[in-house]
Amino acid sequence: MPAHAAAGYTPLMSKTAKALLSEALTLPESDRFALVSGILASVDGPPDADWEKAWLNELDRRVHAAERREIRGADWADVRSRILARLSAR
Repeated sequence: MPAHAAAGYTPLMSKTAKALLSEALTLPESDRFALVSGILASVDGPPDADWEKAWLNELDRRVHAAERREIRGADWADVRSRILARLSAR
């Protein structure tokens, strides 16, 4: 992420947070992902013991529905067009 892209998020930050953000933006992308994951985990609260099981059950449900053709995935060309349209509207 270019440094200027984060500028919109800085008005409510302390000087320390702004300095940390500026420093973090110089890190390689993999380090930035690891850093943000750690920060989010620190404010997310305790892990939900049933989350992984519930998520795996949901994934299984979706796979089975797709295999039975109960749901139809969107055509990639349509999805790509919608994404590009949303991005260009920014």
